[in-house]
Amino acid sequence: MTLEKTKPPIADASSASHVNGELHHHHTHAAGSRHVGGHHLLSVERLSVAFDMYDPAAPFWRAGRVRSEVLHDLTLSVHAGEVLAVVGASGSGKTVLADALMGNFANNAEVRGTIWFDGQRMDASGLRSLAGRGVSLVPQGVGNLDPLMRVGEQVRGVARGETRAARKADAQRRLSLQRELFEAYGLAPEVERMYPHELSGGMARRVLLMCALMDSPKLVIADEPTPGLDLELAVHALDDLRAFANGGGGVLLITHDIELALRVADRVAVFHDGTIVEETAARSFRSADQLRHPFSRALWYALPGHDFAASGEVEHES
Repeated sequence: MTLEKTKPPIADASSASHVNGELHHHHTHAAGSRHVGGHHLLSVERLSVAFDMYDPAAPFWRAGRVRSEVLHDLTLSVHAGEVLAVVGASGSGKTVLADALMGNFANNAEVRGTIWFDGQRMDASGLRSLAGRGVSLVPQGVGNLDPLMRVGEQVRGVARGETRAARKADAQRRLSLQRELFEAYGLAPEVERMYPHELSGGMARRVLLMCALMDSPKLVIADEPTPGLDLELAVHALDDLRAFANGGGGVLLITHDIELALRVADRVAVFHDGTIVEETAARSFRSADQLRHPFSRALWYALPGHDFAASGEVEHES
């Protein structure tokens, strides 16, 4: 990652609130957006991720190397106490964003930009060190579960502490919390001794979310956490992310389901062509007139109860 020598985006005052709709650092705010400590919880500035790869369009034996840019000049921010929904089409590169924020870069990746977490500028190793110690990821694929480890053990994770007594106490705390989470998500006690292949897709996704909530993170990055869940469980999962934000944490919800995201999001970052084209308060989606970018307005017209009359404007308006 190439890091620019810049200062973190600073608010005018510690824990300053903002007028709804106020434009600040490339985005408008929800009514309750706050800069605890005078900065954003997460700030991403001009992030670009490209991959050096063989040309997939060329014959195998004559394929040359090409540079494929998936993210370009992407800027977004997450405040403490809010849910920011990154909304875009499936397969558009949103998972690359999640990987970048966790410091997970392939060997052939070229990454440029600046990422700040809780006021500190991060490089790739710094981002990786935050995993489970400030930032938790809810990954998109249930294949991220270890097929050889029982579900309860995976949710509990590794007990921590400098002494044996401290680790024993932490293990007991984790067991109690794991069982509370199982009860809250409707998983029977015997599920903790099952292996991932014995779970339904919906059960496995609930387990991924519980793993993320075990270590009291400041930020949860949820990458498409609801596919495979029925509406009731999907709403339950998002309500838990909402409750986490209400407790002071930050949530970056990456999803293609804007209708579901608007149930819990404070703000929406519209993802299109590898970048964020608009970052605005969720209430802006009450009317197309409150949205600045044509692609955002096209999403509004695609919502139930609206028509598609203006959806073509995204192709004609710059």
